[in-house]
Amino acid sequence: MAGERKSKPDLVSRDYTIHLAKRVHKTTFKAKTPRAIKQIKKFAQDAMGTKDVRIGTDVNKYVWAQGVRNPPKRIRVRLSRKRNEDEDAEEKLYTLVQLVEVSTFKGLQTENVDAA
Repeated sequence: MAGERKSKPDLVSRDYTIHLAKRVHKTTFKAKTPRAIKQIKKFAQDAMGTKDVRIGTDVNKYVWAQGVRNPPKRIRVRLSRKRNEDEDAEEKLYTLVQLVEVSTFKGLQTENVDAA
């Protein structure tokens, strides 16, 4: 048992709430939103275990909507681990980050999403 590594299931989707305010705190105004995008990518890498992370245009527009100085405090995203179609890719899997629209962030937990 010790030393054995359990492989993560290949294709999985989960909804996460990312608290961007604490990740861009004490950052220069002009670097806040670019840092927020980098932190979303870093969060997705850590959560899904893939180096290849692709951010959807809806997430990018949502983060940049209030300008470079004022990214949103929180964002609800769906992280989906998918197979890479490209034959000569280094990684077999990649993570797709999509926006999940919510009215409030109160009481939300990480949820597994059925890939239907």
